Amino acid sequence: MNLRAFRSEIQWTVVVVVLAVLAAIALWPRDQEQLQPVPSAAPPPTEEVDPQLRAAAALQACASGPGGPAELSGTTVRCLADGRPTDLAGAASGGPVLVNLWATWCVPCRTELPALQAYSAEPGAARVLGVQVDSGPAEGLDLLRALGVHFPNVHDGDNRARAALRAPAVLPVSYVVTAAGEVRRIDPPVAFESPSEVRAAVERTLGDQ
Repeated sequence: MNLRAFRSEIQWTVVVVVLAVLAAIALWPRDQEQLQPVPSAAPPPTEEVDPQLRAAAALQACASGPGGPAELSGTTVRCLADGRPTDLAGAASGGPVLVNLWATWCVPCRTELPALQAYSAEPGAARVLGVQVDSGPAEGLDLLRALGVHFPNVHDGDNRARAALRAPAVLPVSYVVTAAGEVRRIDPPVAFESPSEVRAAVERTLGDQ
């Protein structure tokens, strides 16, 4: 092979590689752009919450049933409705249960939380359990009150719930706990904008084998 042919072959190889990269970028799921990366930061310290703030949020009480997912057993969180320690497995027992991870700084979460609230009030909806992460409970209660969200929520102050769920470093992210106690992540993770989107994702995830 002469030098000119060698250079031509290299140039075409570079062109092919560049085109392949551009094609991969073009095909990347746009739903991923709705998610917000989780910043690297230490978990917020435990803080006292004004009982009046809890009352104003008017959250439903956290469930505490027997059984639940084995991988969540022993994972202690705090119920935002009353501040009491709650076993995450017990709170997610009696499925199907939709478990949603969110934070106050997460912009897509502010759109998704009202959609989850609307879904939770529909006939035949799976029970919804919110898990607040990476932000203080007082901030969370204030946001839930402002958004009119009242389904049960727990506070994951030390990231135990996120670790037990093996959650990716993006928010929001949701899981479906089946009646048999199996934890299934909703994939691809997207920020729901309507109750119909939530219902479709739950039904699809429950139907996956």
